[in-house]
Amino acid sequence: MDLTPLFASFLLVMVAELGDKTQLTVITLSSCSNALLVFAGAMLGFMLVSGIGVVVGDVLSLLIPIPVIRVASALLFLAYGIYTILSRSREEHAEKINTGCAMLSAFSMITLMELGDKTQLAVIALAAEYSIPIVVYAGVIAAFTLVTGLGVLIGRTIIKIIPLKYVKLGSGIVFLLFGIIFLVNMLFL
Repeated sequence: MDLTPLFASFLLVMVAELGDKTQLTVITLSSCSNALLVFAGAMLGFMLVSGIGVVVGDVLSLLIPIPVIRVASALLFLAYGIYTILSRSREEHAEKINTGCAMLSAFSMITLMELGDKTQLAVIALAAEYSIPIVVYAGVIAAFTLVTGLGVLIGRTIIKIIPLKYVKLGSGIVFLLFGIIFLVNMLFL
């Protein structure tokens, strides 16, 4: 069996995702939520979107217009940013909410951000190029697992250094900035 599709998929996704907005999201979420739930939610999102990319490919753009996906993603980030900033003053209550919603938050944010993203487009191209979708999918998921694991570890390290109330404020600001950037890109690009 030729392992080129596996290694090509792994390397391409690994390089594309290092420092990407989805990894910054994983770092931010895991710094103030249950890291294992964030990892699980993010991986479910990556698996879903990558599966769609491998199986459905370019049909996705016919079903869900990219501008709709981007607006939904921007609104989700703005809402989560506002929620995070407002909940920072209620430490115990916010921690319970964040833990309960960590997996769902990570899943929904990652899924919306990755739909139509450069990485999903690369996955579509790789699946078309190699015509071995399961091998491409395995390489993609291996890369996402490694990069997401690193993001969660970085997020958990931050919480040990910086007090929780400042991490939550910073997280809220990061989410608001992503939402604003997504909306600005939709309007002007």
